Amino acid sequence: MDQLSAMRVFVRVVETGNFTRAAATLNMPKTTVTNMVQSLEAHLNTTLLNRTTRRVMVTTDGALYYERAMQILSEIDELDGSMSNSQMQPKGRLRVEMSGAFADLVVIPALCDFYQRYPQIRLDIGVGDRLVDYIAENVDCALRAGTPQDQSLIARKVGEIPLSTYAAPFYIEKFGEPLHPKDLEEDHVSVGYLNAQSGRVLAMEFCQSDEVVEVTPRYAVSVNDARSYVNAAIAGMGIAQAPRFMTKDAVAKGELIEVLSRWSCTPLPLYIVYPQTRHLSNKVRVFVDWLVKLVQGLKAEDHPEPLRKAS
Repeated sequence: MDQLSAMRVFVRVVETGNFTRAAATLNMPKTTVTNMVQSLEAHLNTTLLNRTTRRVMVTTDGALYYERAMQILSEIDELDGSMSNSQMQPKGRLRVEMSGAFADLVVIPALCDFYQRYPQIRLDIGVGDRLVDYIAENVDCALRAGTPQDQSLIARKVGEIPLSTYAAPFYIEKFGEPLHPKDLEEDHVSVGYLNAQSGRVLAMEFCQSDEVVEVTPRYAVSVNDARSYVNAAIAGMGIAQAPRFMTKDAVAKGELIEVLSRWSCTPLPLYIVYPQTRHLSNKVRVFVDWLVKLVQGLKAEDHPEPLRKAS
C-alpha cells in the first residue's frame, strides 16, 4: 500500500462526504478509492469511516487521523513547493483564523482579487477570537488585533485599524455627551469589550496633543465579539470605542454619533501570528503581503460624515 496516496484519498473522501464524489475529483475509479481506504484502515487496525447507503460518517479515530493527515500533507506540499521553481504560483491549503467582523467586512469582499492572483491556494477561514492550538488544529496563521502576548508565537505587524468613540442618539438624549474621557469612569456607561485571552474588559485610550488618557470605563454589558460590541452601542447600551470600518454604515444612517471627537483614539495594531515551529511558507507570505495592502485601505478619512454631529 502507498500510504501517502491512501492518506490523500482518505482526506478527499472526508472532504467530499462520499466515495463517489471523491473518486470523481481524484479522477479514479470508485472501487480504487474504496480499496485504498480499506487498506489504510487495515494498516491502522481501526475504523476511520462508518458507511451507510446515503453518507459517510467519520469516526472518532477517523477525525483524529484526518487532522494529523492534513498537517502532514500540508507540510509535504510546502516542502515540495520550496524545492520548486521560485516563479511558480504558491499552492495548497491555507488555514487562517480571524475575527468575524474583519472577515465579513474587509477580507471576504476582497477575496476575488486574492483568488485571481493565487488561484491554486485553497483558503480555509476560521472565524472567531478564540484561543487557537495552532499545531493540533493545523492552523497556519491568525490575524489578531492588539499586541500579541503569547511569546511562543511569531508576530508580524500588518497595519493599524483607526478607532473612534461612539454613542447612539438614544443614549445621548438620555445621558448627554461625555466632555472628557474621564467622564466614562464617573458619569457615563460604556459597552465593555471582553478580551478572550485575559478575560478582562479592555481599557480605552485617548490622545490630545501630548496628553494620553487611559480609562477603565463602567459598563452595563460586556461582550467578546466585535459585531456584538457595535450592535450593543447601536442599541443604546453605552459608549463604545470601535473600528471605523465597522461603524461607517451606522454613522451614515444616524444610528451612531461620534463623541469626544476632540480626542483621538490610539489605533488598534493588527498582527499576523504563527507558531515558531513553522517557517513562513510562500502561501502564507503572499497572503500576508496581500493583507497589508488591504489594511492600508482602512483610512480614517474614509469615514462618512454622520447625519448629525455631536457638539
